[in-house]
Amino acid sequence: MSTAILTGQPVPGSSLEGDLRSLGFDVRLASDAGETEALLAAAPANERVAVVDARFVGHVHALRLGLTDPRFAASALPGAVSVQPEARRALARAVAHETAAAGSVAVTTENLVDRLGAALDADGLAVHRPELGSLVAAVPADPQERNEVRQSVLAVDDEAVRLRSAVKARDGFFTTYCISPYSRYIARWCARRGLTPNQVTTASLITALIAASCAATGTRLGFVAAGLLLLFSFVLDCTDGQLARYSLQYSTLGAWLDATFDRAKEYAYYAGLALGAARGGDDVWALALGAMILQTCRHVVDFSFNEANHDAEANTSPTAALSGKLDSVGWTVWVRRMIVLPIGERWAMIAVLTALTTPRITFYALLAGCAFAATYTTAGRVLRSLTRKARRTDRAARALVDLTDSGPLAEYLTRFAGRLPRIGPALGAFVAGAIVVTSAALAPYGSWWPVLGAAVYVLLSPAALVRPLKGALDWLVPPFYRAAEYLTVLVLAAHAGVNGALPAAFGLVAAVAYHHYDTVYRIRGNAGAPPHWLVRAIGGHEGRTLLVTVLAALLAASQFKVALTAFAVAVALLVLAESIRFWVSTGAPAVHDEGEPA
Repeated sequence: MSTAILTGQPVPGSSLEGDLRSLGFDVRLASDAGETEALLAAAPANERVAVVDARFVGHVHALRLGLTDPRFAASALPGAVSVQPEARRALARAVAHETAAAGSVAVTTENLVDRLGAALDADGLAVHRPELGSLVAAVPADPQERNEVRQSVLAVDDEAVRLRSAVKARDGFFTTYCISPYSRYIARWCARRGLTPNQVTTASLITALIAASCAATGTRLGFVAAGLLLLFSFVLDCTDGQLARYSLQYSTLGAWLDATFDRAKEYAYYAGLALGAARGGDDVWALALGAMILQTCRHVVDFSFNEANHDAEANTSPTAALSGKLDSVGWTVWVRRMIVLPIGERWAMIAVLTALTTPRITFYALLAGCAFAATYTTAGRVLRSLTRKARRTDRAARALVDLTDSGPLAEYLTRFAGRLPRIGPALGAFVAGAIVVTSAALAPYGSWWPVLGAAVYVLLSPAALVRPLKGALDWLVPPFYRAAEYLTVLVLAAHAGVNGALPAAFGLVAAVAYHHYDTVYRIRGNAGAPPHWLVRAIGGHEGRTLLVTVLAALLAASQFKVALTAFAVAVALLVLAESIRFWVSTGAPAVHDEGEPA
């Protein structure tokens, strides 16, 4: 149990002590700074400690936001400060300074808590101060002011604010108007029954896997059930985040589950549709793999662009200014959010088309919609990059290098960079990818031309490593490499022309894509890229591409299928084992989307 230290004389009729206990705090009373210091020292070292002014008046949810959020080492609001175990020393120093300031004289508790918060700031500790919005948190100076603050508390519905703040600040039209109006109440129902976000996330995954199994039956009833279950899975997917924000149940494991399960659900559903179509005599594995590749590359574009620009200096452009002006026109905001086909709109479209049409039509619509969305967003970002004068940081350049996933061959060839063709990173990645994909597409199965194309691809791969990726379009380097690697696997498997080759390719791309998503979320959490040994062990993008082309040239089509399957299993085992080890460790970051401001 956490400890809350109430400083000063308790106020008659105050509900503060009961409110703190309802939040899980063991309440202790301190009349001055000296007693506060003693109680702080006596509190268990592995627990959270809060110091609260006894005169505090405010909403319970304001206290919850300011004192219990597990993502922050220290947090504060007017009249209250809270620290986790890693920040206890800083708080102890601040309290000790208050005690020593007056020698043996008892130090007044008036404004003590606010002075402690200022001392934590001065000590270099990042103190989180939540945005309270309409919630009230104050320390009244006299009875009249106290009565006025109490009236302000009564005027605002604490629970309504809590429900509203459980919803993400920015979401798609379908999610905002068709899911969140009731999913937030499901989140509250889960919270009142002690369910955790991780349990809801797992339920969402299981539901999606059942939906994929229904789609795999290939029957109309199975397709209808699959569509309905996919929508229900999405409702649960929204609920888990809302539950986390409603009850402030954030965790590193939850961050990992939330970050990876969405992709696992969607791509498993693609596989289910392909299996169902095959039962009806229609082979759509190439479409399923193409949809997964397109969706993954869209995400890489998003991640790369954001990482390249989120901390850039002088980061302005006429295109960005136009986008800001359009944001002032309400309907354009929703139109632009819908045409990029976010997860809500995308899953709704997939669910409806699954129930009413065929897997082939579903994939055609999905590919067309995602292609349009990718063209729209990428074109806008290219225009922004060309028209803005941004100075990118070393951190951004490092993140882009990590996202390229360059392996030992690219690293070795950097030794000979002076002898290799001098070409810009983005242009080099595009040319290299175009060569290997084109050679694989034009040559028959078993030809050595794709191997030659892959060799050129490998020779050009050091372009991403020989200088910092700080150019205007260098954020395109990771997407170009992802597209080249994935499309090469798709083309070679399609050319093999044997049953099972494309499903094996689907598995390989899924395993590699998981590794790339894992890299993204580690970078987002400021935890750096996966360990270097893992990147070397799975070959890097250039090593994997070369290996697949060599296997296609050396092996018969049936043997190539087996080799792809074995390669997919090996990559999946390595990346999953390391990912699980990292995300369940205490050093993993808690990466979560925020809800609406309270």
